[in-house]
Amino acid sequence: MRSRLPALLLLTIGLLFLFLGVCQGEAEIVFRKATNLCLECIGLG
Repeated sequence: MRSRLPALLLLTIGLLFLFLGVCQGEAEIVFRKATNLCLECIGLG
């Protein structure tokens, strides 16, 4: 079990940051930027 502790700790911290980002609306910002970038790259924007 001791060897799994660092992995579980990092997983927990990662999920916490993911949850905090979603609560602050960062997912929408990232999605909007990705959409704009894709539309510019293929020339539709």
